[in-house]
Amino acid sequence: MLVLVQLLIKYALLNNFGAQTALDGLGILLLIIATTCIAAAGNIINDICDVETDLVNKPNRIIIGNFVSEKTAYNLFLGLNIIGVGVGFYLSHRVGKAPFFSLFVIISILLYVYATYLKGTILVGNIVISALVALSVVIVGTFELIPVMTPNNQRLQIVFFKIILDYALFAFLINLLRELAKDIEDIDGDYKAGMFTLPIAIGRERAGYVLTFLSLFPLIGSVFYVTNNLYKQPLSVGYFLLFIVGPLIYSSIKTFSASTKKDMHHISLMYKLIMLFGMLSLLLYLFAL
Repeated sequence: MLVLVQLLIKYALLNNFGAQTALDGLGILLLIIATTCIAAAGNIINDICDVETDLVNKPNRIIIGNFVSEKTAYNLFLGLNIIGVGVGFYLSHRVGKAPFFSLFVIISILLYVYATYLKGTILVGNIVISALVALSVVIVGTFELIPVMTPNNQRLQIVFFKIILDYALFAFLINLLRELAKDIEDIDGDYKAGMFTLPIAIGRERAGYVLTFLSLFPLIGSVFYVTNNLYKQPLSVGYFLLFIVGPLIYSSIKTFSASTKKDMHHISLMYKLIMLFGMLSLLLYLFAL
C-alpha cells in the first residue's frame, strides 16, 4: 500500500496535471526503496518486541523464533535501516536538499522507539505510528515539489501539496482508528505484557465508545471533502460514497455494537480496506477529474 500510494501521487496526480517535479523515474524508485526498507525494518523490530503479546493474541502467526531467529531478525532490521537511510541520504543530495536526509533518520528512530516503548503507552504510540504513516504520504510531496518551487510556480505547487496533505490527514485518521481497533482486539496479550493501552486503561467497552466517536472525524471530513470539491463529478461522488463514506458509516455502527475479538478484527480489516480505497481514489485524477 505504501508503494502504491507513492506511485499514485507521482503518476496519477503530479505528472498527470503537469506539476513541476524534482524526481524522475529513478528518483521515485529510490524514494520508494528508502521508505519501504525503513518501514520493513520497523515491522521487524515490532515483531521482535511483540513475541510475548503474540503468544496470546496470535499464537499461530509468530514468525520470530519459528521461521526466523531473533539474531537474523535483528540483522535484517539493521541492514534494512542502513539501506533505507543510505538511499535517503543519496536522494536528498540528488535533489539538492541535504537537510531532507533527516526525515529518514527521524522515521527510523521513531519506528524503533515506537516498537520498544511507545507502543505500550496510552494513545501516544497510536498517534506516533499514525503520524509516520501520514509522513510516508507527505514525503512524496516534500521531495517532488519543494526542491523545484520558485516564485513563479509557488502557488500551483502549494495547491498540489495541499492535496497531498489532505490524503496524509486521511491516512493519519484511518490508521489511528485501526490502531485503536487492534488495541481493543489484542487487549489480553497487551495486558499480559504489561502494556498500558487505551482499552487497558478505561476498559474494552469504553474504548469502543471512544473509537466510535473518533470514527466520526474522517466520516465528516470525507463528506465535507465530497460536497466541497467533488460535487460536480458524479463518478467521484459515487466512488467516495460507495467505497469510503459507506464503509465508514458501517464501521462506526459495527464498532458501537462490537463485543468480541472477532468483531474488532473485522473492524480493523474494514479500516485497512477504507485506507486502500482512499488511496485508490487518486486514480480519479486520471479518469474523472
